[in-house]
Amino acid sequence: MNNAKTFDANDFLYAVSASRNYDPSAQLEKILVPVMWINSADDFINPPELTMAQTEVKRLKNGRFVLVPASLGTYGHGTHTHAKVWQAYLKELLEESK
Repeated sequence: MNNAKTFDANDFLYAVSASRNYDPSAQLEKILVPVMWINSADDFINPPELTMAQTEVKRLKNGRFVLVPASLGTYGHGTHTHAKVWQAYLKELLEESK
């Protein structure tokens, strides 16, 4: 979260609202670059039990889905802000993208 002195609630609400209805699924086949879709098993906003990621990633020409097991090192939906959890996967993606 931003520092309270510089935090703008309107900016935050705009960002949340902009992502609320975002759905790239209609054009996934057009994505040709390597893509790695990472989620943690304890993500309560995008729970893996919905299987959306596992299904939709198959439509990406160079896509891979990684499900990080829930552990003491994951933080639910907030895991994306903890690079130590997913940095090795990012390194793989960058190496494969050379």
